[in-house]
Amino acid sequence: MNHDTPASARVWRLRFLLLVALLIVVPGLVIAYVVLRFGGDTAVVYADPAEHFKYGSTGGEHESGFPYGIFQALPQVCSQQLPGGYRSLGLIYEEGKDLPVGMSRRRYMGVDRTFLNCAVCHTSTVRETADAKPRLVLGMPANTFDIMGFEKFLFDCAADPKFRSEYIIPETRRVLQQQGDDLDLVDRYIVYPLAIYIMRERLLGLRGRFDFVLRQLEQGKPWGPGRVDTFNSAKVLFNFPMDRLDPRELMGASDFPSVWNQRKKKGMQLHWDGNNTMVEERNKSAAFGTGTTPPTIDLEAIGRIEDWLLDFKPPLYPFPIDQPLAQRGAGIYKEHCANCHGVSGQDFTGAQVGKVTPIALIDTDRRRLDSYTYTLAVNQSTLYAGYPHRFQHFRKTFGYANMPLDGLWVRAPYLHNGSVPTLSQLLEPVERRSKVFYRGNDLYDPMNVGFVTTAAEDKGRQFARYDTTQEGNSNRGHEGAAYGTNLPAADKSALLEYLKTF
Repeated sequence: MNHDTPASARVWRLRFLLLVALLIVVPGLVIAYVVLRFGGDTAVVYADPAEHFKYGSTGGEHESGFPYGIFQALPQVCSQQLPGGYRSLGLIYEEGKDLPVGMSRRRYMGVDRTFLNCAVCHTSTVRETADAKPRLVLGMPANTFDIMGFEKFLFDCAADPKFRSEYIIPETRRVLQQQGDDLDLVDRYIVYPLAIYIMRERLLGLRGRFDFVLRQLEQGKPWGPGRVDTFNSAKVLFNFPMDRLDPRELMGASDFPSVWNQRKKKGMQLHWDGNNTMVEERNKSAAFGTGTTPPTIDLEAIGRIEDWLLDFKPPLYPFPIDQPLAQRGAGIYKEHCANCHGVSGQDFTGAQVGKVTPIALIDTDRRRLDSYTYTLAVNQSTLYAGYPHRFQHFRKTFGYANMPLDGLWVRAPYLHNGSVPTLSQLLEPVERRSKVFYRGNDLYDPMNVGFVTTAAEDKGRQFARYDTTQEGNSNRGHEGAAYGTNLPAADKSALLEYLKTF
């Protein structure tokens, strides 16, 4: 009778353990590695609400985020498309920061990602003198940021033959190594090559869908810094057939708004055309513009920003004010302006404040109004369906909303499309307003209350030519006795001085 020897038993035991390892332990370790390496969802969080506003996430990195290293490498890889780097597009870098104001960072699916947040459209700088250090102002319109140029750079770079792993990965590693970091082997040979392929395909797909924007550029009709076509971009995200829309809808570029004092603005008709009365919906709509979708929106992070903005106030006018002259201007303001714009820069009381004035009365350029359609409003009502925060308050209107004037001094250029460079010109009839000027300068002009718009460049920085004869750029309207443009020069000077106090 044969019996297994102790040696053969050990062999079988060893074989069994090896089989267990192959079937259970090794796959388990692989699964654990994959979960640890590619699982998790962690945004960089800031305790200070102001820092959180500047660099905190809204959730856009989930669907739209750029791999951090790739984003940092692109200006060097595609230097022909953007020789001045991201700064040349008006993005603002604070000392010691590796990302511009208005971009957040999140670790998601094993990749550090970055994307735009609220501050990119609602923060800019002011220089009080030509040699002064730029002063960062949170909540003001991003009057230096060229979002159309930003989009065009990404589209053109994706179409460049250099948008390939062999060019991007070495540059990514160089950038990261300067920060004391690097790509590991998995990133270098698997994750980043795949990310580069996906990013290129997505950008080229978007390039086709945003073809109407590129055609505007080819026709010499750039939006220019400080402006965005909010709702035509939304139509792209809703898959509207952009090539079949009424061409009059496709010229809706308007200025970025300010975002201070949101508690006092609750219940008012918001956006330039007053298409929503809910501050919370307006904010989530803005987050939709930064790449968030119903499953990916970071409600907690956005909630922190919303709470902070409720009572966040604009900065005071930094130059001397002639107080006796301003006091005389207060009476003129009360007679001509308070009913529509509020008692003061902090008191928004007034019968027509936050309500829509019909386009026939205000008579400003109607292209922004026409770009927001009933069909788009219906589509917006499907956003966040099934969630408690589903959109319910978007409506098509018939004119433009009367905005409170808090922080008015730093909201230039004026009118919804930014077609009037200074407050002093806004108090003049259209024939006395500049027909052509330059946008994007942060050097302030205290005499006329606005930014310097007569220079085409400054220290190598090129500014955008704004032509008021082009479609969507008209500077007419907000004129006549009701708007103060018929006042004597002395009264206009007094009114202008009082408006500096806002």
